[in-house]
Amino acid sequence: MIEEISKFQSVWVGRFYEMAASYEGLLQSVQIADAWYMFRLFVLVPIVRLAVVLCLIMSLMVLFEKTSMGLISLYAKVFRRRPYRVYKCDPIVADEESGSAAFPMVLVQIPMYNEKEVYRLSIGAACNLEWPGDRILIQVLDDSTDPVVKDLVKQECTMWFDKGKNIRYETRTNRKGYKAGALKEGMKHPYVNECEFIAMFDADFQPEPDFLKRTVPFLVHNPDIALVQSRWLFVNANECLMTRIQQMSMDYHFKVEQEAGSTLNAFFGYNGTAGVWRIGAIHDAGGWADRTTVEDMDLAVRAGLKGWKFVYLGDTKVKSELPSTFKAYRYQQHRWSCGPANLFRKMFWDIVLAKKVSIYKKFYVIYHFFISRRLVSHLVTFAFYCVVIPFSVFFSEVKIPIWGIVHIPTSITLMNAVGTPRSFHLIVFWVLFENVMSLHRCKAVFIGLFEAGRVNEWIVTEKLGDMMKAKPNISIAKKLNFNAWKKFNKLEIAVGLFLLVCTWYDFKHNRDYYFVYFFPQSIAFFIMGFGYVGTIIPTDK
Repeated sequence: MIEEISKFQSVWVGRFYEMAASYEGLLQSVQIADAWYMFRLFVLVPIVRLAVVLCLIMSLMVLFEKTSMGLISLYAKVFRRRPYRVYKCDPIVADEESGSAAFPMVLVQIPMYNEKEVYRLSIGAACNLEWPGDRILIQVLDDSTDPVVKDLVKQECTMWFDKGKNIRYETRTNRKGYKAGALKEGMKHPYVNECEFIAMFDADFQPEPDFLKRTVPFLVHNPDIALVQSRWLFVNANECLMTRIQQMSMDYHFKVEQEAGSTLNAFFGYNGTAGVWRIGAIHDAGGWADRTTVEDMDLAVRAGLKGWKFVYLGDTKVKSELPSTFKAYRYQQHRWSCGPANLFRKMFWDIVLAKKVSIYKKFYVIYHFFISRRLVSHLVTFAFYCVVIPFSVFFSEVKIPIWGIVHIPTSITLMNAVGTPRSFHLIVFWVLFENVMSLHRCKAVFIGLFEAGRVNEWIVTEKLGDMMKAKPNISIAKKLNFNAWKKFNKLEIAVGLFLLVCTWYDFKHNRDYYFVYFFPQSIAFFIMGFGYVGTIIPTDK
């Protein structure tokens, strides 16, 4: 009997302890839930709300910038405020006394680096420019490290020299300063002292024969003009969907951004090619600098702060090539986004302390040229539409106004589409593609601002030329192709997974229909994450 009572007591004591432990566990669970609720309510929700407010402010900044540039460009078109109506640009003609000496001496520079597919295009186009033969000098700056390519370029220059063209083939023992270093070295040769103007073309650019006749007169008749920039025309725009989308962005850049800058302030960013500079202005601005990966913008800003004027000629077009592989496009966009951010960091006080320009122009360069267009636009595109809005679906307390989530982005998108009306039906694909690319541009902006590891990374954009039209060269295909595992882009895949989770949660728990946007955007990140975009380079079997 005593043993039974003892056993009964031990059982109930055990159950009591189990109940106590269960109660303590329940109490701990309640405490954890309360702590999470308090952390969510007083930390996460305010952070998300603050992020929404900041993104809305940045969205308004971008909208104002796009609207103002669009109105200025429209004004120039409606009232025909074209350069040939604003500036004197009478054609240069030879007279009986001086003959061809009436034409200024022009240097044509063609920097290149292992450009096996396109080197003939630019050299041939430069040699066919309509200009007195004794008043033009073509300088090929070859930084190629491939001895085969180097020999091919040299042979091409020799061929044109034998035909009577004044062409020089120049090389360096190193690639210090990359393109800026090559241009700087090219200008050190004694024969350059005879030249007054300098036209520059990248290896894939093909100017029309009358290019110099259309651009140089602006410099000859207007001594305060330092740069005449032409528009790019893309020969491979129809190659694939990715090039069609790129064309939309680039056409907007030229038709609106460059047009507005030229009309309003006679200032804009030099595009690095298809332009003609006054050599005296280059020297006055301090020459080429290799401190960033945007040596063209660096020179333009310094020349602009010296009071020089720039002219954009939208009706003068130069054929060029868009990057048609996703890998090449990513590298290009990294350089184009990181460089301006890094340049802004380096030149901020130079702009503020500049003495030859007005306070208004300083404000224009700092706010409009740098902050709004090259910093905020990249940051808000990724942060707001790919992070903050998707993350907000987990917080019912956070409300985003309809004007910020629909009206503003729709207006910005429509304004961007005006540059290429024929591709208007691709506008949805353009939005999805640009949002994916904003990931890399946003990352590049931070790298540039904080001068992180890849700040000075310079990878020449690979061009395919006519390779896709002719029988593929097996060695080139091997060079451009990469294994399947290398095609995977982890960042795109990670963001795609994040957006997919947000899609599921919003569809399951909310009534705002954000998932209608989240799902296709996540698919876009996955497509680019797994490398299924752009031109696929054929490989040998």
